[in-house]
Formats: sequence, structure tokens, C-alpha cells
Amino acid sequence: MRIPPYHWWRTVFFLIPAITLYTIVLGAASIVSSLFDRRGYFAHGCARAWSWLILKTTGVRVTIEGLDRITPGTTYVFVSNHQSIYDTPVIFASLPYQLRIIAKESLARFPVLGWHLKRGGHLFVDRRHPDRGGILRRWRALVSEGLSLIIYAEGTRSPDGHVARFKAGSFLLAIQAALPIVPVAVIGTRQVMPKGRLRTEPAEVTLVVHDPIQPPALDAPSVHDAKALADRAHAIVAAAVEQRQFERV
Repeated sequence: MRIPPYHWWRTVFFLIPAITLYTIVLGAASIVSSLFDRRGYFAHGCARAWSWLILKTTGVRVTIEGLDRITPGTTYVFVSNHQSIYDTPVIFASLPYQLRIIAKESLARFPVLGWHLKRGGHLFVDRRHPDRGGILRRWRALVSEGLSLIIYAEGTRSPDGHVARFKAGSFLLAIQAALPIVPVAVIGTRQVMPKGRLRTEPAEVTLVVHDPIQPPALDAPSVHDAKALADRAHAIVAAAVEQRQFERV
């Protein structure tokens, strides 16, 4: 019988209980704050504290590049690659913006996490019957609320770390809502915890923020227009990941 490595024991008997505690305490604070903070700003602060604690406890050190390329106070759609569940803590802890995510409607039913997302102003989508009109109205309201979005445009975590093709749906909404897109490359989180592995390891992670892309001003954008924008953002993110993650391995 093979004995699991040290980091498996550390993950199961220390890290998971610690993250559970962080989630319960900060999730409860977030939910309570929604009674007097309808915009979800305090809840987002709880999410950033939760992310920082997870990274610190796991031993993840993040280097941020390119923050000077974006303007504070502007509403953006941040589009990132996705290779680990640690991508979200890295992004939330690193980007000084009021971020909201687009989550599956089923997540709203999860205790603590679902309540936090729902009360904190995050967007839920029924993938089988999406309300595109309602989603678009919510996107357009982001500007007046001072919020930005984070999207994993691949749709799922990468099994090998390479960046899969970006789905066009979110880019069509970005064109319709006239929101600038910021490609973001997360490099190194796969070394922390890749898809399908119940073990974390300390690692160095880099978050690269690229120049914003202003979507074309079109009265009736098509799927073709959205795919072209998606391919443009994908090329930027994929190039960074390939050059920075795989050339250094």
C-alpha cells in the first residue's frame, strides 16, 4: 500500500478544515452585511479576505503584472483562462475592483457559498433556458453600480493547462453592452492544484493583466462578430500562458 505524500495529508487534515472555517465565518459576515449594503461592496471585501487567507495558508505567492494598463473606477469584463480552482482566489485577491462572477443557477442553492453569491450581487444563469434579455440588462447596469465581471471563457477548467478556445456568448453580450474586455492570463495555478487532484502544493503564480480591448460599436452584432472578438482575446491569453508557463517548466 502506497502512503500518500506529505502535501496530501496537509491538504486533507489542515487546509480543507481551514478553508471550511474561512468560508463559514466570512460567508456569514457577507450575508449579514447584505442587510445594510445592497451593492455588495462589503461582501466583496469578505471575498477578497477569503481569497487572501486561502492563498496564504496554501503557500501561494502571486506576482501581478500590468495593473497600470487599466483605469481605476472603470467597469471591465475581465476574461481569464481557467486551469485550477485556485484561479478565483488569485484573481479576487489581486484585482482591486468590485468583481462579480457569472455562476450556474444551481450554485445559488449551496449553503453559505450560494447565499453569499446571491446576496452579493453575482449573476446567475440557467444554462438550459438563459434569459438573454435579462442578462444584457444586468450587464448594462454594471457601469452605474461600479462593478466589473470576471469570466472564464473556456467554460471549464483546462485538463492540461493549455488554453482552450473561448466561447463566444459572453463576448456577444460585451459588444451589446459596450463594455471593454481585459484579457487576463493566470500562470502557475495548475502547479498548486490541477483539475482532478485532491492535493495542493505551494507555488509561485503570475497574474498578467493585458491592455483593454474596446468592442466594436455595432447596432446588431452577430455571432461571427462575437467569435472574432473571442479569438482575439484568446490569442492574447494563450500566448502568455504558453510562453510563461510551459517554456519555464
